[in-house]
Amino acid sequence: MSRPGHGKVVAAVLGLVAALSLGTLGDAQAAPQSPKTGPAADRWTDRPHGFASLAGGTTGGAGGKVVTVTDQAALAKYAAAEEPYVIRVKGSLDMDPFGTEIPVASDKTIIGVSDTAEIVHGGFTLDPGTHNVIIRNLAIRDTAIEGNWDCKDTDYDGIRLDTAHHVWIDHIRFSRICDGQLDIRKDSEYVTVSYNQFTNNNKTFGIGWTPNVRTQITVDHNWFRATKQRNPSADNVAYAHLYNNYLSSQLSDGDPVWTYGNWSRGRTKMVIENNFYDGVQHPYQADATAELVQRGSILRNTTGRHDAWGTAFDPRAFYDYRLDPAAAVPALVKRFSGPQKRIGGPVVLHVPGDYPTVQAAVDAVPDGNDTAVEIAVAPGTYREKVFIPASKPNLVLRGTGQDRSDTVIVFDTPAEYGGSTGSATVRIAANDVTARNLTFSNDFDEAAHELKGEQALAMKTTGDRIVFEDTAFLGNQDTLMTDSPKLTTLSRVYVRDSYIEGDVDFIYGRATTVIERSVIRALSRGSDTNNGYITAASTWKGNPYGFLITRSKIVSDAPAGSFHLGRPWHPGGEPDAIAQVLIRDTALPAAIKSSPWTDMSGFSWKDARFAEYRNHGPGATVTADRPQLSDQEARPHTVAAYLKGTDDWAPHARH
Repeated sequence: MSRPGHGKVVAAVLGLVAALSLGTLGDAQAAPQSPKTGPAADRWTDRPHGFASLAGGTTGGAGGKVVTVTDQAALAKYAAAEEPYVIRVKGSLDMDPFGTEIPVASDKTIIGVSDTAEIVHGGFTLDPGTHNVIIRNLAIRDTAIEGNWDCKDTDYDGIRLDTAHHVWIDHIRFSRICDGQLDIRKDSEYVTVSYNQFTNNNKTFGIGWTPNVRTQITVDHNWFRATKQRNPSADNVAYAHLYNNYLSSQLSDGDPVWTYGNWSRGRTKMVIENNFYDGVQHPYQADATAELVQRGSILRNTTGRHDAWGTAFDPRAFYDYRLDPAAAVPALVKRFSGPQKRIGGPVVLHVPGDYPTVQAAVDAVPDGNDTAVEIAVAPGTYREKVFIPASKPNLVLRGTGQDRSDTVIVFDTPAEYGGSTGSATVRIAANDVTARNLTFSNDFDEAAHELKGEQALAMKTTGDRIVFEDTAFLGNQDTLMTDSPKLTTLSRVYVRDSYIEGDVDFIYGRATTVIERSVIRALSRGSDTNNGYITAASTWKGNPYGFLITRSKIVSDAPAGSFHLGRPWHPGGEPDAIAQVLIRDTALPAAIKSSPWTDMSGFSWKDARFAEYRNHGPGATVTADRPQLSDQEARPHTVAAYLKGTDDWAPHARH
């Protein structure tokens, strides 16, 4: 068969490795290590390395919906579904009846939440034809039956693959399984098995078992502890690459033959690199028909066979990998193998890698989501509208470019078509949403159109606890609206290290909104007298905290004395919407009027709660029409006070 590897050419044939005649103690001869051993596969990456990364790669349920399951029925339902799913397993799931193996269909990721997710008294099976499956970060345990050591009459496997391909098994702890903890059978292909723990078992990990020679497998950074045989055993495997594994405390019942470490059987080609064997009988062996190359491993208290012959293959002809020093393997594997708290944490949905649009990624988040989901948006311009409904909280939108301008979400709808809400490029109705390193834009060209409704929002929020960090909001009229579901409902928004531009009422709404350490650009409309209004707050009269602009900079190329700081907005003539705006410790340009607050729709600005404190710059003159807070009056108007609410929310404290 032809070798996989996307056209990589085999670099060089390895030299013949002579069989080693080692005593009970000793280190296998270490091959000289290049200072550069290839790019590192991140120990925490959500993308597989090794053979599972080849021939199109393994992405699991990427592109499908994300669900969290807490019981066997839900796990079975989503695992068997035809469409892709990312299935998050939370807590301990006890299989009933005992020994149940959940069938897993193609295009699935099954991942444990934190390090406490487990499958008890059962496991998983991948039937012929199943492909593109990732199973990670779980404990799979306790199908062993006392006194039934070989398990021939039960055959409860931890994970079994039959003629499956493109599978990644990662950070699993297998313990006390009857029969195989991991069985990769019947010509399964493109498999990577990494950072797992195999413990307390007889027939641990078998590969192959057909006369064909098809399987390609990478086995790295696994810990085999208190296991007897098949650690692993590879029978008629085309390419088996075993590196940086740790075999220790071998379970031995005095069997002189069937207690062993690695076995290259049949016509297998096996390469072992920088493993660490401690207290192992027959650490590695090969049939006369097989090939086994070993280099760089460390042997401690080993006995029996140490076979190495043939040339096998060069793993780097297929993929690059990080080869850790053998001496470091025990500590690395003890620390990083098995379930990990950080792996089962926030789910990351990649746009456009997994989902073609930002909205498609949002749609994949389950309703009632109770854990953080990150939508990582690659650099580019995404011309689409995005709506995050109230049912999808706990989202993080993050641009992955070097600068916020690298990743832009933009559309061009004016209020003439669908009202001001309908014009918004992005709407956030959910609570607990954070956006970082992104630009939100509405590029409707108001100068080129004469419409009744020229408001064109880049962003509208109605959710609570919304954070914008290192973001930009681009538009003209009504660029950024921070609102709440209704007048008396309090919502909070925190904007930091960001950029906001516009001309008329371009920061407005009734949400409690803090804008800190940001740049606000007041765009000129070509007038010598009135180019617009920065704010249009509609704060509920019972809310003491409306808009706070602090430690920021307002800039403008508009003529001097042609821009207002704001006006009071009473939506629909609502008398109880009494605007509250404080601009403090902020640089003001010459474009700001000497009387910067003005009336709106018959409501006087003097009835609103407008004030300044300790501003500076050419536009910060103090006149009779510019209320200024005293030091004592300003003292309670802090970022913390505006955002605290009843739940002590303090996003600013993270910096």
